[in-house]
Amino acid sequence: MKERARILVVGGGYVGMYTALRLQRRLKRELGRGEAEITVVTPDPYMTYQPFLPEAAAGAISPRHVVVPLRRVLDRCRVVIGEATAVDHAARTATVRTPATEEEGTDGSRIEYDELVLAPGSVARTLPIPGLADHAVGFKTVEEAIGLRNHVLEQMDIASSTRDPAVRDAALTFVFVGGGYAGVEALGELEDMARYATRYYHNVRPEDMKWILVEASDRILPEVGEEMGRYTVTELRRRNIDVRLETRLDSCADRVAVLSDGSRFPTRTVVWTAGVKPHPVLAATDLPLNERGRLRCTAELAVDGAPHAWAAGDAAAVPDVTAGEEGRQCAPNAQHALRQARVLGDNVVHSLRGEPLETYDHKYAGSVASLGLHKGVAQVYGRKLKGYPAWLMHRTYHLSRVPTFNRKARVAAEWTLAGLFKREIVSLGSLEHPRAEFELAAGGKPSQDPPHNPKGSS
Repeated sequence: MKERARILVVGGGYVGMYTALRLQRRLKRELGRGEAEITVVTPDPYMTYQPFLPEAAAGAISPRHVVVPLRRVLDRCRVVIGEATAVDHAARTATVRTPATEEEGTDGSRIEYDELVLAPGSVARTLPIPGLADHAVGFKTVEEAIGLRNHVLEQMDIASSTRDPAVRDAALTFVFVGGGYAGVEALGELEDMARYATRYYHNVRPEDMKWILVEASDRILPEVGEEMGRYTVTELRRRNIDVRLETRLDSCADRVAVLSDGSRFPTRTVVWTAGVKPHPVLAATDLPLNERGRLRCTAELAVDGAPHAWAAGDAAAVPDVTAGEEGRQCAPNAQHALRQARVLGDNVVHSLRGEPLETYDHKYAGSVASLGLHKGVAQVYGRKLKGYPAWLMHRTYHLSRVPTFNRKARVAAEWTLAGLFKREIVSLGSLEHPRAEFELAAGGKPSQDPPHNPKGSS
């Protein structure tokens, strides 16, 4: 190895955390001798295991068990909480904005590196729809998941306490836009939770609620295959969920969801899960991007034409060498991200030691999805499952993939207890305005806006 190798990992999600974890294991001796340094730049001090967000929203898993504290797991790395705003790979520097940047009155600090791993993930792909920015909520973070749970229960409280039929109808109408994993699983789990919660309301029944899934294409859950997608539509409609295919959201201004088929639904809940796009930091680099804004990569997970730059996950366009089809790329999903991270970490070490690089050649195994408690669909290695077996496979697979034995044990314990006791149905919406009561007591007017934190509070 060179005298000192400075490795910068941008992103603390699947790829970022697992790559850094792989690096600190493979470079244990070099890190101990001061011959290597690993810096991880991430906006949050934790990694969110996103497949568990729907269950966290439904109350099946505690929010703190959906996240993995990076400083505990990456104990040999330097973790910097902040956002990378630009990367000058030619100069081997990255500009990072930290929570102290505004206080310091600077544009951000600069971090120098020798090897760069870009894994910033993705952000929600939004459209210029009237009212979307004002009234909709996403479903990518644990804060959004818990906020949505609180919101759904608060809407049931509003409906239970009002005599105005228009207010009640809007409160009990829930619109989800996007028929991928996030939208279908979030809808399935929250509908299941709300249906259970109605037993504690004297004047709210399951049939009073309207759950609407809007999907622009002609199918949902394309990852589980056409047959399982059709089964999912049938299963959701059997639960009185209104599934609208080949339909778009045209507007949600004034708290009215207007669909492309002419339907109008007064609603206080619009959940946007209609896809993702590459993180904006990729456009602020001097690295090659493809037509979709993702980094052009080789099968060894190196950025094409940029020595000492590596990428994987949502940010990378990685050739799928198992497809047998020219130009085919790996899907940007968790299954590939977890496996790519291991190969990426190994290849960075191989590069530092002058060893041959490995090729990423994982063949897609299939997909599993939960539709609520004891309900699911799966297609794994060509085998199709539905109902309870698919739900059990979903839980078993993700329990095996969630990082650290600590998290596995805690999640398994929560599932076991949930099977023995009743669900906890309680809204903690005041978490979003923690100072409201004190401001009122101090003679001020409580703010209706959440704290200055783009990710909310939880």
